[in-house]
Amino acid sequence: MSTPQDRILALQSRITSLESTISTLIARTTATPPPSTLAIAFATALLAALAGYFYSQYSSLRHSPSDHLPRKSRKSRKPAPSSWPNSYDVTIHPDSSDSELMHGLTRGNSSHTSSSPSDSDPSSSDEAPHPALIPFTTSTEEHKLTLVLRTDLAMTRGKMCAQASHATLANYRYLQTHSPNNPVLKRWERGGQAKVALQVKSEEEIMELQARAVGAGLCARVVRDAGRTQIKAGSVTCLGVGPGPRSVVDGVTGGLKLL
Repeated sequence: MSTPQDRILALQSRITSLESTISTLIARTTATPPPSTLAIAFATALLAALAGYFYSQYSSLRHSPSDHLPRKSRKSRKPAPSSWPNSYDVTIHPDSSDSELMHGLTRGNSSHTSSSPSDSDPSSSDEAPHPALIPFTTSTEEHKLTLVLRTDLAMTRGKMCAQASHATLANYRYLQTHSPNNPVLKRWERGGQAKVALQVKSEEEIMELQARAVGAGLCARVVRDAGRTQIKAGSVTCLGVGPGPRSVVDGVTGGLKLL
C-alpha cells in the first residue's frame, strides 16, 4: 500500500513531465517565422474580391429589373409583324401619297404594281412608252442616275426625298419591264447605284430635260404627285434620268445645280 509520500513523488514526476512537454511545444512555435507583409496584403485583397463578387451577385438577384415591371409586361410578347419591303418595320403616315401603293403591294394588288409608284394620277406623262433605249454596250464609264427636283413648289425636304424615291423606282421598273436585256441596269447596280440630286425651278425645264434625255437614248420618267399633301394633284415634281453612262447623262443634266 502506497504511502502519502509516494503519492507526492509520483505527482511531482508528472508535473515535471508536463513542464517538459510544454517547453517543447513553445520551442516549436517560436521556431516558425510569422507571415510576411506581402502575404497578408495578398490574402486581404483576395478576401475583398471574393466578398465584392458575392455581394454584386446578391444585389443583382435582389434588384432584378423584372421585379419592377407590371405583371402583364413580364409575359412574352409576340414579335411585331414585318412590313414590306425586305422585312423593314415601316409605318406609312395616313396622309402619305405612298399609303395606297404600300397597301396594294402588301396585299399583292396587281393594279398598283403594274403602274408607276407615284403615278396615281391617270394623266401622268409617263404612261407613254419611250422610244428604243440605247444599251450603250461599248461604254466602260461609270453609270449613274440623276434626280431632278423642282424647287419652286416649296416642298419640304421629306417630300423631296419621297419624290426622288418615286423617280428612282419608276426608272428602275421601267427598264426591267420594257428593256430587260439592257445592260445599263446591271452595270449601274454593280457600280454602287450612283445617284445625284439636282434642281430646277419650273415644270417647263423638267419636260425639256425629259425630251433631251429620251433623245439621247436614256430612260427618263416624270413623277406627278397624287396631291394628298403640300401640293395640288398632278403637279410634276421630279424627273429621273438614267441610269446610263456618266458622259451621256451629264450631256442632259450636267449644267444643273446640286440640290
